Amino acid sequence: MKKIVLASGNAGKLKEFREILKGYEIVTPKDIGVDFDVEETGETFYENALIKARALYELCHLPTVADDSGLCVDVLGGAPGVYSARYEGGMIRLLKELTGVKNRAAHFTSCIVYYDGENIIEATGYVYGKIADAPHGNNGFGYDPVFMSDELGKTFGAATSEEKNAISHRRRALDALFAKLNANKA
Repeated sequence: MKKIVLASGNAGKLKEFREILKGYEIVTPKDIGVDFDVEETGETFYENALIKARALYELCHLPTVADDSGLCVDVLGGAPGVYSARYEGGMIRLLKELTGVKNRAAHFTSCIVYYDGENIIEATGYVYGKIADAPHGNNGFGYDPVFMSDELGKTFGAATSEEKNAISHRRRALDALFAKLNANKA
């Protein structure tokens, strides 16, 4: 089984990668004794994922996979976008910025990059919806309580993890990456 190092220590993310990338042994930097932290300086989700994948590869010389994701709100020109995790004030700021705004269309984007020192394989997934007027639900994290999924008809915060994970942006990107890895025999 081919080993791939995930550029994250997040247990939920690790579980999701392992469930979808069947036939690959997905491990974390900690699992292989590597201390990994890198600054995300890219201007796109792809650039940030590639920065992480390459930096981790340089430390371990094993195939790596990294992702970057975030919430993009149409009326805010795609913000918070790549700065979603560093968007000062987060969900509260977002709701204030959208006060009185009717067009609240938004989407989550996830870009995943596989890198093995030679090959770069990229896959991107999206999920569409809008920003609710107020938070709903206690599940998920980040912007989940205010992201109203078009497909689910409720916020990710009100959805079960199974409901969210079945249609999430990361799930869609992982499914696409899995197909590409198998097609390329990476």
